[in-house]
Amino acid sequence: MQLTKHNHIPLISIGDSESITEGSQFMIQLMQLRDVDWEGFDMPHRHDGYNINVLLKGSVTEYIDFEKHTVHAPAIIMLEPDQIHQHDMSSDAEVLVLYFTRDFLITETLGVLSCWQCIFKDNIVHLDESQLQEVLSFARILLQEYRNDKPRKEAVIRNVLSAFIIACGRIARPEDEEDFHADISINGLGIQFKILVDQHFKEKVQVSDYAEMLHVTPGHLNDTVKNTIGRSAKQIIDAKRIMEAKRLLFWQRLSVKQIAGELNFDDDAYFSRFFKKHTGLSPAVFQKTIREKYN
Repeated sequence: MQLTKHNHIPLISIGDSESITEGSQFMIQLMQLRDVDWEGFDMPHRHDGYNINVLLKGSVTEYIDFEKHTVHAPAIIMLEPDQIHQHDMSSDAEVLVLYFTRDFLITETLGVLSCWQCIFKDNIVHLDESQLQEVLSFARILLQEYRNDKPRKEAVIRNVLSAFIIACGRIARPEDEEDFHADISINGLGIQFKILVDQHFKEKVQVSDYAEMLHVTPGHLNDTVKNTIGRSAKQIIDAKRIMEAKRLLFWQRLSVKQIAGELNFDDDAYFSRFFKKHTGLSPAVFQKTIREKYN
C-alpha cells in the first residue's frame, strides 16, 4: 500500500455512508471490501465516532496514527475518534463493522471510553476461537436489533453495545480486571474534562481553562482527574497536543512552522522545545525518522 500525505485529512462521519440514515448515531454492518461505499475510505482519514471492527476473514494492513499493523483474522481493530488511519484489505476480507458516536453511549460506558487506553492498550486484539465466539454472541444481538423495528430498539442496542465493549476490553486486558472495574467508575467530572480536552486542546492548554469551564477550582479538577485516570490534568492536555502533533507530522504535507500554527503555539521555536521535552526528539527529526520507517 502506498501511504499518501495530504494538506487536509478528511473527517468521515457515520452519515457519509450512503446506506446509513442521516442523523444516525450507531451502525453495524457485515462488510466485504467491495461493499464499502464511503468516499475516501481507502485514503488517510479520521472518524468523528468510535469504530470497532471484527475481522472475520482475510487480512488487512492498517496504518493507525503512525504505526503499521498487519492483521489476520480473527481479530478486533479498535479506533477512537480523531485517530488518523488508512486501510488496505485483502480481496477476501470480511469485517463486522461497528460505528457509534459518544452521545449514543450509556453513562457507564462513556466513563469506560473516557480512558480508552485504560481499557484497550492496543488498537489490535488477536482472538482465539472461543474469544471470537464470545464477541460474536453480543454482535449477533446487535445486528438483529439493528435490522428490526421493534419497540425500544435503541435502548436494547445501547445496553448490548455496552456489554460488547466491556467484553472486548476484558479480552484485551485480562490481567487488569481490578483496574478495569476502577476505570468504569470514572466520575462525571473526569468524563467531562476528557471530552472537553478532546474538543478544545488546540486553543485551551491550561488546567485553569478547563476548571473555569467546569466551574471547579484547578486544584480540585487536577486531584479528581489524577485519582480517577491516573495522570494529572496537565499531563492529559499535553499528551493530547503531542499526539496530534505526531499525527500531523507523519500524515500531512505541512512544515513544522505550519503545524505549530495549526496547534496554536506562539511560534515554531516554542513548539519544537515543547515537542522535544515530551518525546526526546525535535519535530523535524521525528518526522524524518517515522516517515523513513514506513515509506
